[in-house]
Amino acid sequence: MTAPALSALSALLGDRFSTARPVCAAHAQSETHIRTGLPDAVVFPETSAEVAAILRICAAHRLPVIGWGAGTSLEGHALPLHGGVSVDFVRMNRVLSVSPEDMLVRVQPGITREDLNRELRATGLFFPVDPGANASLGGMAATRASGTTAVRYGTMRDAVLGLEVALADGRLIRTGTAAPKSSAGYDLTALFVGSEGTLGLITELTLRLHGQPEAVSAAVCAFASMGAAVDCVIETIQSGLPMARIEFLDPAAVAACNAHAQQNLPLAPHLLVEFHGSPAGVAEQAARFGEIAESHDCTGFRWAEKPEERSALWRMRHAAYPACLASRPGATAIVTDVCVPISKLAEAVEETRADIAESGIPGPILGHVGDGNFHAILLIDSESRAEAATAKALASRMAERALRLGGTVSGEHGIGMGKLAYMQAEHGDAWAVMGTLKHALDPDNILNPGKLVPPHDAG
Repeated sequence: MTAPALSALSALLGDRFSTARPVCAAHAQSETHIRTGLPDAVVFPETSAEVAAILRICAAHRLPVIGWGAGTSLEGHALPLHGGVSVDFVRMNRVLSVSPEDMLVRVQPGITREDLNRELRATGLFFPVDPGANASLGGMAATRASGTTAVRYGTMRDAVLGLEVALADGRLIRTGTAAPKSSAGYDLTALFVGSEGTLGLITELTLRLHGQPEAVSAAVCAFASMGAAVDCVIETIQSGLPMARIEFLDPAAVAACNAHAQQNLPLAPHLLVEFHGSPAGVAEQAARFGEIAESHDCTGFRWAEKPEERSALWRMRHAAYPACLASRPGATAIVTDVCVPISKLAEAVEETRADIAESGIPGPILGHVGDGNFHAILLIDSESRAEAATAKALASRMAERALRLGGTVSGEHGIGMGKLAYMQAEHGDAWAVMGTLKHALDPDNILNPGKLVPPHDAG
C-alpha cells in the first residue's frame, strides 16, 4: 500500500516530496536517547489545503503520518515508529495577521517562537511561552509546552485561543474564535492542544499576546542547600510575588553551565529570577524577593538589570542541556521531567537528588520550580547498557515519586514514546477514554501511531 501513496504524494508536491535517505534520516533523530527507523518519505507542504490533501492520500492507503516542527521534542513525539510520511512544516512559517487591539496573532505552525517575537517587535507585544528551545509554535501547541515563563504567563494551554486542524480523513476544521471566551460547545481547542499529533495536524494557530514589560529585572543567587533554595521558591510563590521566571540549578548543573558559558557562579544550588512590570513595581518586587532570599541564607546575590546582562543570564540557562551533555564528553542523555504541587516540591527534589547520587550516574537537576516542574538530565555512556538501565530505573522512580506526591509524570515534555508506560498509573480508566477519542477521530490509526494513547496496531 506504500508505493501508490508515495507516487500520489510525489505527483501532488513535486520537489517538495523526498525519499532521499539523508532527508529521511534527519526526520528520525531525537535530542535524547530515543531512536526509531526512518520514515518512508518526507513532505513539505506550504498550505493548509496541501496538508489536507496529504492526509486524504495517506488515509486512502492507511499510511502513517507524523507531524514535524523543529525536532526539539524530548520524548520521541515526532519519530516514525511505524515508518510512513513525515510532514515537515518548515515552509508553513508565516505570520498571517496581527490584531494589536485584541492582543492576538494568527500564525502558521512552522514559525518558531523566536521568529514570531522578532515579527512582533514593532507592535509593543510579545509571545511569552518560552520552553528554551527555539521550537515551532505548532509543535509547542501539540505538546502543550511551557517553560521558564509559565509561572507568570501560563503554558500553551493558556496561550492558544483557536486552531485550524487537518483531521485524519483530510477534513479541515476550526476550533475556537477570536473572542476572549466562549461557552458554545465542547472545547475542541483544548482537546487538540497536547494531543501530540495523534488526533490531527495543526495548520494554523490563533495565539494570545502580552504587552512588552516596561521594566525588567533579573537576579541570580546561591543557597547553602537545595532545601533552602526550594523553600525560598515556595515562600516566594505563596507570598503572591508576580515572578516572571524563577528557575533552579543544582550544583552539577551550575558546574556544567560555568564551563559552557564561561561563568564563575559558586558551585551551590542557585535560583535565577526575573520580574516584569513598571519600574516602581519591579523595584518593589525585587526588594521583597531579596528579603525572602536573605531569610533563607542566600549568598552571592547578583542583579542583572542591563539588557545584555539579562540576555547572558538566560542564554546560560537555555543552554543548560547542551552544557550538561558537554560535561560528560561522548555521553547521551535520558532527560525526564516531573511536576508536583508546590507544597511537595522540596521533598520531590531532595529525594530525587539522593536517588541520583546513590546511582553513580551524573544527573544534573534544573527546572521551572516556580510551578513545581523540574528536570533531571541523566548522563550515560551511549555504549553502556548497564548505565542506560540504571538511568531508566531512576526516571521510573521519579515518575512514581511524582504520582505518589499528587503530581504528574510530565509537566511539559509530554508523553510521546518515552513515557507511555506511566499513563495507566496516572490516568487509570481515563487513559482508555483517550484511546476512545483517538479511535473516533482516527479509526485507522494513521496519525502518529504508537504515541500517547493505549497501544494498538498501526494502520
